[in-house]
Amino acid sequence: MQTQLCVLGGGPGGYAAAFLAADLGLNVALVDLESRLGGVCLLRGCIPSKTLLHAAKTIDEAKHLGQWGITFSAPKIDLDALRARKEKVIATLTDGLKHLAAKRKVNLVRARAAFESSQTLKLDPVDGNPLADDRITFDHCIVATGSSPTRIPAFDLPTPRVMDSTGALELPDVPESLLVVGGGYIGLEMGTIYAALGTAVSVVEMTDGLLPGADRDLVRPLQKKLQGAFKAIHLNAKVISMIDKKDSIEVAFDVPERVQRFSRVLLCVGRRPNSTGIGLEKTQVEIDAHGFIVVDPRRRTADPRILAIGDVAGQPMLAHKAAHEGKTAVEALAGKTAAFEPRAIPAVVFTDPEIAWAGLTETEAKAEGRRVEVAQFPWAASGRAQAVGRTEGLTKWIVDPQTERVLGCGIVGRDAGEMIGEAVLAIEMGCSVRDLTKTIHPHPTLSETLGAAAEVNLGVATDLYRPKRDRRK
Repeated sequence: MQTQLCVLGGGPGGYAAAFLAADLGLNVALVDLESRLGGVCLLRGCIPSKTLLHAAKTIDEAKHLGQWGITFSAPKIDLDALRARKEKVIATLTDGLKHLAAKRKVNLVRARAAFESSQTLKLDPVDGNPLADDRITFDHCIVATGSSPTRIPAFDLPTPRVMDSTGALELPDVPESLLVVGGGYIGLEMGTIYAALGTAVSVVEMTDGLLPGADRDLVRPLQKKLQGAFKAIHLNAKVISMIDKKDSIEVAFDVPERVQRFSRVLLCVGRRPNSTGIGLEKTQVEIDAHGFIVVDPRRRTADPRILAIGDVAGQPMLAHKAAHEGKTAVEALAGKTAAFEPRAIPAVVFTDPEIAWAGLTETEAKAEGRRVEVAQFPWAASGRAQAVGRTEGLTKWIVDPQTERVLGCGIVGRDAGEMIGEAVLAIEMGCSVRDLTKTIHPHPTLSETLGAAAEVNLGVATDLYRPKRDRRK
């Protein structure tokens, strides 16, 4: 088989690249191990987790309505129906992608692939399915092989009671107890799901706070909520050992309760790029010390025929970042002026409350010794937040004190992920805080807090008395 462009990997970055290339008139082949397009995000990550998180959020909101004098009986969980709903969502989206690929005449090849050279991939069948061709040659290849959960050999017990995020999303049962190892966003999202379904969830995190790297003022409202929803949160703690006791997993870790038993254990200690086992050593592609493929702003590698995008090409490992990189790579191949140089890549933690941020964070500014102004608007001063009983939220801007340009934004609260898009646009367009205060936001909405936080920076917030400090002092 010969093609102008071969895309290796069918996740959000891979199919975005393949579809755009086809739209631009290229002959495209997309090679993937899976029988369905979508990659980890659609099949075993973002989409199924958000489907289950919606159920968890609804259960929590039903409890929350008790403050309004409205009570419901305890929910009855039909796991088969819940799993079926999750699979229906996945099937709907994967069928849509298959249809879009067919319309664009993208050649879908299900195979295990490895580079034989800078212009040839060796194809091996998956699950015994025969292949029409055992090799594919190309003018260019975009590597979009994604990432996999980091495994800890010492804890890799041969038992279904020890799960990674993929296993947890299968929802095999509602365990009596669950230990989540790792206080990052995947672990907290999965813990939120299981806690809502009735599991006693504990979290152990080796650093001194949940969501390491995120601003502490954004994490605090979430941590307070989770301390009530989870059985325990152990910080500055490490798992020492795990033993399969058949009916449970015995875990030893360095906290006062030295040994505990859990029905299941979920390991969420990060992800690693899928850069090994695909023959890159037979090309000129360079790989850094962390296993990421080295690329330039146009997503080109050291091999002139090969580009790389998404998780395998560096942090942050986010689906929307991969999709934009895929489009950049194709535009570069098409001879267009294109470079992946965003001022802001949004990140969202889909817990309840949600946490979202984009651009420069306060934590990063402090680490760099960079002088910035931080303007915060507490949601307790928001009419909409008061109306829905979600006043724990906070919206803040990171501002350049000399130019008044917004450099970053952070939000914690209900539907923070739906609000961060405005902030990303403001940062990308080089808006000033004055631009934001002059933008009319609908009332009463939580999005008003974006404009209100900008007013705080100027010392003219209508709903909060916080005079502007003299910058010269």
